[in-house]
Amino acid sequence: MTTLQTESYKFFKINPARTLQICQQLYLAGFISYPRTSSQKIPESIQPLKILEKLKKQFKFVDLVTRKKPIEGNKSDPAHPSIYPTGEFAGVAGDDKKVYDLIVKRFVSCFCDDALVANKLIKTEVDGLKFMARGLEIKKEGWMRVYPARLQEKELKDVNGEFPIEEVEIEEKETQPPHRYTPASLVAELSKRNLGTKATRAAIVETLYEREYIKDQSIIATPLGIRIIETLKKYSPIIVDEKLTRNFEKEMDSIITAKKDLPKKEEKIIDEAKKSITKIITDFKKSEAKVGEQLIDVIKEQREQTYKENIIRKCPKCNKGDLRILFNRMWRRSFVACSGYPECKTTYSLPPNGLIKKTDKVCEKCGWPMLIRLSKGKRPWIFCFNPECETRKQQLEAKKKENEEKSENSS
Repeated sequence: MTTLQTESYKFFKINPARTLQICQQLYLAGFISYPRTSSQKIPESIQPLKILEKLKKQFKFVDLVTRKKPIEGNKSDPAHPSIYPTGEFAGVAGDDKKVYDLIVKRFVSCFCDDALVANKLIKTEVDGLKFMARGLEIKKEGWMRVYPARLQEKELKDVNGEFPIEEVEIEEKETQPPHRYTPASLVAELSKRNLGTKATRAAIVETLYEREYIKDQSIIATPLGIRIIETLKKYSPIIVDEKLTRNFEKEMDSIITAKKDLPKKEEKIIDEAKKSITKIITDFKKSEAKVGEQLIDVIKEQREQTYKENIIRKCPKCNKGDLRILFNRMWRRSFVACSGYPECKTTYSLPPNGLIKKTDKVCEKCGWPMLIRLSKGKRPWIFCFNPECETRKQQLEAKKKENEEKSENSS
């Protein structure tokens, strides 16, 4: 499941939580097998050849199948096989179809020819300095004709022995920091470290966003997130100890696979959990006031930072206050309001069902700053929030028409 979530983000920018939600919908509709699995095994019991025959009706690339037995990975799951299509397909569109197609292509590619890739490495030495260059050529595409693999070919001439240097280029570079995590790569990292379960890893990342411990798609830890970790490490380090979580996950897996002495194993795990929770509570009780004091300061700091980040422009009505993006937790909706309230009660409504953020773009028609809505399973929407602007009216009409067409297609 983690691999599918990672590749879904890589190819289509569909976040891991949304991918899991789509897979659950496809499973309930009978289009795929149970999705919460890390298995790479395709057992004969599911009759894969019959599934391939069904898939031929919808996907032409099934004709590229050359094997009767699939190529499998090493990972297995005692409860479920790998995610596979059932062969049934009807009325799937949008992101649902993208994820479904990815599952189909992964399944079909396991029955295709091997890909043949030629790697070339040239090494040389000049005045005691070593240089090397790598080349890559795809000799035979094989399964890559079905599955969207990204390999960039690079041609290198064949050389052997001494040869003249035709050109010398000097390029200065600095060591770059490692890439920031994305939601998908963070889920993959949790899987790599055996933290969380297949069912909870995407939800863990979503919770980090909701509680404002992290932000942005190229993930940045917020001051609140950093301070909480620092405080926990100081006063209750057991909470942030990976070994504790990993140990419980391992013990839970042992219960699933246990064939004897199950009551003893359950009792042992419950006793260990009681000891850990008792220690956590004891540590917190000792330092409850100090923990609170440290977090109050950073919460105030984060609120001030959020306030500044959400300022859009001066209020056009009073010319004193600032228009800023606010969030009403009761209605669970964002809106724009003047900071001069209650003297100035200027407000502007914003689209529902998504996170609203500022952009660096300006409306060509009215000159107001443009905002962006980020919503699960939908493309980012950049819009003008000025209700009097012609651009705004045209965008709303276009959105209304798009939603009507989607409703007609789904029905």
